[in-house]
Amino acid sequence: MGSIKLEAVEKWYGNAQVIKGVDLEIRDGEFIVFVGPSGCGKSTLLRMIGGLEDISRGVLRIDGRDATAEPPSKRGLAMVFQSYALYPHMSVRDNVGFSLKTSGVPKEEIARKVDAAAEVLKLGPYMDRRPKDLSGGQRQRVAIGRCIVRDPTAFLFDEPLSNLDAALRVEMRYEIAKLHQSLKSTMIYVTHDQVEAMTLADRIVVLEFGKIAQVGTPRELYERPANLFVAQFIGSPKMNILPCSTSGASYTLDGGRGGSFGGSAPAVHLGIRPEHIALVEAGQGQCDGTVDVVEYLGADSYLVIDCGSLGKLTQRSSGDVDLGPGNRVGLAFDESRLSFFGEDGLRV
Repeated sequence: MGSIKLEAVEKWYGNAQVIKGVDLEIRDGEFIVFVGPSGCGKSTLLRMIGGLEDISRGVLRIDGRDATAEPPSKRGLAMVFQSYALYPHMSVRDNVGFSLKTSGVPKEEIARKVDAAAEVLKLGPYMDRRPKDLSGGQRQRVAIGRCIVRDPTAFLFDEPLSNLDAALRVEMRYEIAKLHQSLKSTMIYVTHDQVEAMTLADRIVVLEFGKIAQVGTPRELYERPANLFVAQFIGSPKMNILPCSTSGASYTLDGGRGGSFGGSAPAVHLGIRPEHIALVEAGQGQCDGTVDVVEYLGADSYLVIDCGSLGKLTQRSSGDVDLGPGNRVGLAFDESRLSFFGEDGLRV
């Protein structure tokens, strides 16, 4: 079992409140990702679950029991940090099995568990090496192996890939996803990288200034953001936000044209993803603009288009788009993909 529940959890440092009443239920075997900008409280919340930070108010339950005041050693959780924290004088084998050795586990059982973890993480050829003889990705696998042998209730990952280069990040992201599939353990993962969040998570928890802005699957957050913050944080490039006004069953863009509106309350912002905008002749579609910058990425090109009072919009095209700075274009929105937000920033 590996269910974790947070009930009105708060964290205070003196008079400063950094976690502001978080309620969250994590199901057994679920891969949850905490994501948000720097300073939003995601690492603090993870450390509170792990017992490395005290919970000022509220209740933490692990498999139904109240674990709020339990020390880290009693919670049955294993944590993987951004720094590998390996013992430099020990071999990989000794690093992976060290926690079992200090717990008095028999040598035969240690050897069996270490070998099993090495097989899962493909560390077999490196078991007699020391950390200085390993690459960054291999060191991180050793750190994960050290957790696997403990058979924890849940794994806690605190930005484990931040120290790796781009290629290794992609490789390790794949390995962590495969690890979750094979172990079927509960995993809580902290990152500021939304690509990691979107590709790894069963559900994503978006944090904003110590509060949960939205919880949902990657698809739910991408297609139906609950507010402007989530709309502009999830997605790369971010969602385009345009000023608009609504009247009855229609909307009008400031300085542009409009279309149909099905919201139940007035909206002042319209959101549209770059891939849901089509290029048409100027004078057609919802608005016109002038191409400002073309970002060529191979299979895709992102066009930054200056639309005057509407601001600059990003549009996603195929890589062979034949447009350049200064070209005048029309922009047609896929009306089934629009998001509308009220004055309070919430989705309507």
